[in-house]
Amino acid sequence: MVFQDALIPYKEILQMYWEKATGFVNAQCDGLEPWQLIGLTLSSTLIGVWLHGFLFQSESLASRTKKQFFKLLRKMPFVGAIIQKKIDEALNDVTSSLSFLKDEKDYIKGLPEQGMSQPEVLKKMKEYSSKGDVRWQDGKVSGTVYSGEEKLTHLLVKVYEEFAWSNPLHPDIFPGLRKMEAEVVRVACTLFNGGPNSCGAMTSGGTESILMACKAYRDLAYERGIKQPEMLVPVSAHAAFDKAAHYFGLKLIHIPLTKAMEVDVQAMRRAISKNTAMLVCSAPQFPHGIMDPIEEVAELAVKYKIPFHVDACLGGFLIAFMDKAGFPLKHPFDFRVKGVTSISADTHKYGYAPKGSSVVLYSDKKYRSYQFFIAPDWQGGIYASPSVAGSRPGGIIAACWATLMHIGESGYVEATKRIIKTARFIESELRKIDSIFILGKPEVSVLSIGSDTFDIYRLSNFLAAKGWNLNVLQFPSSIHLCITQLHTKPGVAEQFLKDVKDSIEDIMKDLSAKTTGMGAIYGMAQSVPDRSLVAEISQAYLDGLYSTDVPCSEKHMNGSPSHH
Repeated sequence: MVFQDALIPYKEILQMYWEKATGFVNAQCDGLEPWQLIGLTLSSTLIGVWLHGFLFQSESLASRTKKQFFKLLRKMPFVGAIIQKKIDEALNDVTSSLSFLKDEKDYIKGLPEQGMSQPEVLKKMKEYSSKGDVRWQDGKVSGTVYSGEEKLTHLLVKVYEEFAWSNPLHPDIFPGLRKMEAEVVRVACTLFNGGPNSCGAMTSGGTESILMACKAYRDLAYERGIKQPEMLVPVSAHAAFDKAAHYFGLKLIHIPLTKAMEVDVQAMRRAISKNTAMLVCSAPQFPHGIMDPIEEVAELAVKYKIPFHVDACLGGFLIAFMDKAGFPLKHPFDFRVKGVTSISADTHKYGYAPKGSSVVLYSDKKYRSYQFFIAPDWQGGIYASPSVAGSRPGGIIAACWATLMHIGESGYVEATKRIIKTARFIESELRKIDSIFILGKPEVSVLSIGSDTFDIYRLSNFLAAKGWNLNVLQFPSSIHLCITQLHTKPGVAEQFLKDVKDSIEDIMKDLSAKTTGMGAIYGMAQSVPDRSLVAEISQAYLDGLYSTDVPCSEKHMNGSPSHH
């Protein structure tokens, strides 16, 4: 009673303001015809709906405004011509830097009138497989080929021969293949400490695994009444999340990193809203090989009841064995962590299976059901598929199963031991070089190198001239080496370190020299405020993948007078 009496003065104040507001509105509408009131109400409603749609889109207003500004700028007669000239120059630089287009003299552009004999086809295949200057077999490539073991290759060829014509779309015709796929998923669930309700699916690679998890959580968000689902993703997470946002109409909110190159958990907490459909961490992330603070983000996932995906596509089949290999991680990362609802891991990386296989795993079947696609009313029958593709190559699934069974736990532990030991050795030696630094504190197999003394892209060019092929990164400028089994061969790590030191010694002789080639393109791309221009230039690379035109010119990189 006392509480109600205390509210009376506030109630009277509110009533007074309400009467003033209604009085003002009525005064403004005095003398208006009924049809005018209806028209004003309708117009105001339509403007409000349009304004809401304009302000609240998957892409932020600031981003759309920026794009529109640069679009108008390019249409201005004088300025537009200058910009287009610069774009054309950049396009020419990109095209001339594409090593896979060089030295091509002719292309097959139509079917042969008469089919080739098998010996002729095999001869042609040998010719194609020998193209290129970089020999991955020598361990001079970052990532790309994670095993390359000759005996395993022979086994995979035999397995693929046995299942070349199989298709998991028809489990009644290929029941053995269905069993293999189910066993691969169950083995992966066991590796990542999934419970009895854990489940998953095989996909064509890490990108599809990530797409499937995002699709599942988007549909779950729709069911929960979220009309504009958002996902909170570290800026270091794989670009497949950007692709998923683009494909599925999700709003992507990038979360910044700390100085340690880990996702900023407090920034992620502040970004959580009623529209948040999923949280994301990497284990480890691709650019710098850093493990995100999964336990801390999982606490947010539990607190706010949000699905949480851990992307372990790159190192999943390493970190699962690091404890037994004698290199325990500082923190758990898998289904042992309460709040982790899904994990993506590539069997075709450190699982050593052939390219085209990955797994997406869920802590419970209730999540996986949102991944599935079912068309119950199709005239061709009830259509149901677990992932993006309908038909899938059974030979790849069988080869993945065979790889897991052939290597076994002891084989994976030994391989992990060699790789992590090599990575720690290379890291310790690189940290002794004054003019470069390692970004963050990597725990797994990726080492990202930067420099405050010289343009790090020049080091990439110099190493390329010595036969190395490293990954070029941006924001911040850096290059990285992803250590695989090939780098554990005798002398490979030592040769890499020697070539890095020799290259830096040459670079330090002339710090003012300009960076050329792909390094210069990356440097330029980072400084361009209009990111649509960067995307336009990048399209030249994609176009080049399908080019059947004979190149007419060739340019060389700084520090790379020729390829050896």
